[in-house]
Amino acid sequence: MPMLRPFATLAAAAVLAVPLMFASAQAQTAITIGKITGGIGLHIPSYIAMDKGFFKDEGLDARFMVLGGTAMVRAGLTNNLNFVPIPSGGAQAVLKGGAKIRYVVNQSLKPQYVIVARPELNKPEDLKGKTIGFARPGAADYDEGVTVLARFFKMQVGRDYKVLSLPGDPERIAALLNNDIHAAMVSSPQSVRAVQGGMKIVLRTGDHLPRVGGSFWVPEEYFEKNQDAIRKFIRALAKGVIYFRDNKAGSLATIKEHLGIQTDEQAGLIWDELHNSFGVEMPKDLFREVFESRRLDLVAAKEWPADRPLPDPEQFLSRDLLESTLRDMNYVPTKINNPSN
Repeated sequence: MPMLRPFATLAAAAVLAVPLMFASAQAQTAITIGKITGGIGLHIPSYIAMDKGFFKDEGLDARFMVLGGTAMVRAGLTNNLNFVPIPSGGAQAVLKGGAKIRYVVNQSLKPQYVIVARPELNKPEDLKGKTIGFARPGAADYDEGVTVLARFFKMQVGRDYKVLSLPGDPERIAALLNNDIHAAMVSSPQSVRAVQGGMKIVLRTGDHLPRVGGSFWVPEEYFEKNQDAIRKFIRALAKGVIYFRDNKAGSLATIKEHLGIQTDEQAGLIWDELHNSFGVEMPKDLFREVFESRRLDLVAAKEWPADRPLPDPEQFLSRDLLESTLRDMNYVPTKINNPSN
């Protein structure tokens, strides 16, 4: 019966296609990635990697888990979140509680936090006696502000100024514009709204406290079992850095979507300031500063003996995995520019 041959051929092809389809589906490894409520400029490379399909291209079925900073750290420590972009919170958990985590890749090479204040306030010293909106203790947008004010301006939280904890940049800017607080610690991209509302930038943390930002860590248990997925994650994030570094027009939609920016003009200003501030590499001195800042905070809180040295942060970083992955993809490190460049 000759007419049966085409049907037999189609049936055979279908049988062969099933394993191929199954293998394709299996190739996608599901991962969860922390995303701060309201978005944050430090994490732009992960937003780009998601929007441009770089995670998918690497075989990762990635989804964001949107949480506040404290809740995100807790989710990572309890193995309910794979990739956590809160380096300060991770460092505190390590130093204070002996948490088992491993840092795997960086995002920002320069702190982006600024303190914006009412127009009558001109300099950090003017913040004495005032109320400043920060995130919750343990978050980068709390830690960097209180650290810089204490270390470089001799201003202690509670003694020289009050803090109102608000979870995200949008809430802090709204409180500032409504005159509920005198100043607010926000990421550099979000300061655009405040400045356009008549507020003034009185402090940039990056001018005083050079360190990495938005660095991802994973639970130790996840690290031990999923190094192939971590390599793919590193490659996808590196592609995000390179894309944002070189492609202004293609980056504007991501800036607007994830940071709540309204216009291409505003998004373009943010790109101009930040595009050369990202890098997945982890310079030793900038990485160490994350841990040293947390140690000093713990000393001030009498939760760490002043004469007890800082343990070597390198033991908590998978430097060999990171650097070999970047070498294999011929990644070119970022040359940091000043905002005016």
